[in-house]
Amino acid sequence: MESPNDQTAGPAADEVLLITSGDLRLSANQVCWPAQRDMEEKLTAAFARKGVKLVRAHPYDEEAKHGFISSQRMGMDIFMNIHPQARLVFATAAWQYSHHVLPGLRSHKGPILTVANWSGQWPGLVGLLNLNGSLVKAGKEFSTIWSKDFTDAFFLDGLEQWLRTGAITHDLTHVHALDAATLPAESRKLGAALATELMRRKAIMGVFDEGCMGMYNAIIDDELLNPAGVYKERLSQSALVAKMRAVNDSEARAVYEWLVQKGVTFDFGQDPSAELTPDQVLDQCKMYIAAMRIAAGFGCDAIGIQYQQGLKDMAPASDLAEGLLNNADRPPVFAEGAADELYAGAPLVHFNEVDECAGFDGLVTNRCWTALGLDPSTTLHDIRWGEHYSGDGLDAFVWLLQISGAAPANHFVNGYAGARSERQPAMYFPLGGGSLKGIGKPGEIVWSRVFVEGGALHADLGRGTVVTLPAQETERRWRETTYQWPIVHAVLHGVSRDQMMARHRANHVNVAYAPTAELAHKALATKAAMLGEMGVNLHLCGVTQ
Repeated sequence: MESPNDQTAGPAADEVLLITSGDLRLSANQVCWPAQRDMEEKLTAAFARKGVKLVRAHPYDEEAKHGFISSQRMGMDIFMNIHPQARLVFATAAWQYSHHVLPGLRSHKGPILTVANWSGQWPGLVGLLNLNGSLVKAGKEFSTIWSKDFTDAFFLDGLEQWLRTGAITHDLTHVHALDAATLPAESRKLGAALATELMRRKAIMGVFDEGCMGMYNAIIDDELLNPAGVYKERLSQSALVAKMRAVNDSEARAVYEWLVQKGVTFDFGQDPSAELTPDQVLDQCKMYIAAMRIAAGFGCDAIGIQYQQGLKDMAPASDLAEGLLNNADRPPVFAEGAADELYAGAPLVHFNEVDECAGFDGLVTNRCWTALGLDPSTTLHDIRWGEHYSGDGLDAFVWLLQISGAAPANHFVNGYAGARSERQPAMYFPLGGGSLKGIGKPGEIVWSRVFVEGGALHADLGRGTVVTLPAQETERRWRETTYQWPIVHAVLHGVSRDQMMARHRANHVNVAYAPTAELAHKALATKAAMLGEMGVNLHLCGVTQ
């Protein structure tokens, strides 16, 4: 690859610089690099057709065997040699840590374009949305676009616009500011009462090590969170590991046997480096118990486990435990050395990857759904990928939502009986651990995202339907993404693929079910009313009735 021109001479008129960020884990960067390299070649050709040379601002590392920026320090040092006025493209085909490049992007003065390949193979689209949400929170202007092969009219027209003007305009007509006064009176009354109760008895979110995987967009400053009646208890993952060691084997075995009796299938093997083993699962059961006990000890209303860096080197993946925590029907956990059941009959809201925006959202959802007599089981998902599907009475763009196993079984076809636990990919989880894998059950959902913009809390809310696809199509989509993780086939009402990508301020989206469309609308209205009373700026996305 070429190197950028001498930056002291100013940016070249016929050049655009390319940067990319990767993982902290060498194994993930090496596995994902071929897809990144292929995408960059196609992107370079697309720029060349416009008469512009796309030049990498940092080289391929022969020793590391990849070309990703792999740390914050590395990103800062690379930006020292990038002219502040240069036109800059951030391109990704894999999951990436936004804080590797965010310091340089925040101070950059030239036009910024973020790009991802439309592929489910690696979470490139997820990484793109993470960076976009982080830039929005930082108040940094940028443009964004995506493409399968960088030859379609949508991409080429957008690229032409950016090269000409330094910006791309997307269709955001699906977004409407919501005046809470327009909501049904019943919903306004209930939402206000729930918000008042939350302010009277404030809530605690237990945060096991803040700032997972560079997700700056997932952190809510206390100054924004506290006026809404929610406070953080800052916990340590080392304390979680220590508490796991205090859980006895018989307690862990009881959780495992409860799951087996419920019908969960465990895909066990013999080689712990590549296969799921009973010892890994029993450790995950200990984590579930330990997390509940720590939460109860601090009086937490919700908790978030960072789940990867640090913890991955000490324990199996946390995803099985997280899925159990989020489910209304779950194995009982008792106080240490006592007969008192903790959080009996209800989920303990868990926000995966310590996404505090999702935790705040899940906390509100739990209060609203419970007050309405609905199943409060909730989760976040990655906006992973999607394609149009025609057949079997369906003709729509169907999103593939996916998270690393932390979804509740109540969201699956056949519940626990429809769930499998498979070993997490070794490139992410060297000590293994099982996922909680299932297919999202058909039904009505409310989707949402809380985010920070302009120094204030905002929330996007919308409606959707989880649909059933043929078994072979589900299998194909699973094979195109991460096979060990749960999958949801979602149609979002009144929101196109490109509108969702252009607007969404995060890599995650929260999902909760309702039995009917009427109840989904009522739940959304109640949630909007509660959020509005808490001072959150509300936005309705698409068709909500």
